[in-house]
Amino acid sequence: MKSYICGIGTANPPHKIPQMQVADFMAAAHQLDEQGSRKLKALYRVSGISQRYSVLEDFTRQNGDYTFFPNTHDLEPFPTVQQRMEVYRKHALDLSEQAVRNCLAQVSDTTLQSLTHLITVSCTGMYAPGLDIELVERLELNSCVQRTAVNFMGCYAAFNAIKLADAICKADPSARVMLVCTEICTIHFQKNQEQDHLVSNALFGDGAAAVLMQGQPCREVSLELQSFHCDLAPAGKREMAWHIGDTGFEMTLSSYVPDLIKNGIKQLTERLLQGLRTTVSEIKLFAIHPGGRRILEVIEQELGLTRDDNRFAYRVLHEFGNMSSATVLFVLKELMASLTTQEKDEPVLSFAFGPGLTLESMLLKVHYAEAKV
Repeated sequence: MKSYICGIGTANPPHKIPQMQVADFMAAAHQLDEQGSRKLKALYRVSGISQRYSVLEDFTRQNGDYTFFPNTHDLEPFPTVQQRMEVYRKHALDLSEQAVRNCLAQVSDTTLQSLTHLITVSCTGMYAPGLDIELVERLELNSCVQRTAVNFMGCYAAFNAIKLADAICKADPSARVMLVCTEICTIHFQKNQEQDHLVSNALFGDGAAAVLMQGQPCREVSLELQSFHCDLAPAGKREMAWHIGDTGFEMTLSSYVPDLIKNGIKQLTERLLQGLRTTVSEIKLFAIHPGGRRILEVIEQELGLTRDDNRFAYRVLHEFGNMSSATVLFVLKELMASLTTQEKDEPVLSFAFGPGLTLESMLLKVHYAEAKV
């Protein structure tokens, strides 16, 4: 039994905000002096991010006239968790729907009514009845579609959803599984001036990605699932964390995370590839979650990759920032769009990381149903 990724769709909210414009907003929001503002903007310049998307237009404004944050010099009273969840609920459904429709537009032989399973993924908002049920109603899916929610796992959660879809497809080759990762990270901006919070504010954007998986390959190009391997680096559980505070979800993302990933990535890769007759040196296609520029660089150093090997991750980081669980799917979409029949049967190595510190890996293979080489 096998499973295949047959299509990936993406969506972003309408507000595309240049990275340095976000830096201006943040410097004002933190009420930084000239030196502090200069240091903050230097952090934003070296992030590898050109722009990000947000459901909040406020980040484009520096002098008040806000629609979400209070129009006060210190943004007080700061928005509560309830207010942030109201924004999440307002926008999550639309983004998810756009991603699903974008995905199915690429796969001619699959309709909404033919979907048998729906998996929703998010760590930036929750409510019940939730996004899964609202998607069933909005998309007019079969009310008997089997639903699963993967919540609050962070940036690596897409891998857990893919593993679940893989198991479903292998158990039932007729299954057609739609998984949707929707993250609205920017509603959780925190004014805390600790370095962890400053770094988080510099990285995260909003987006959704939808993936169609099934037990049969699609008519043209698919990605065949080969193997998974995950591991934990418990020493890093305090270095990357995600907690619910009184004024939003609070991200801990320390400067030690790249070093922790560097120390574990080679062993993770070796265990993934063990017994698969494949070595890293034979792999030419990579889809790595761009948690940040430094994370990509240490993986390259440890595995002997070039920046060009990592080009899809850098492109997504540059254009969208880190969108938590949806990000690695944006990378996979970029990779799939670049494929030609010359890459038939080529392996694809993918990684993602998150709280724990969790390291996830996945090996796929490019499949052409009717390749004419």
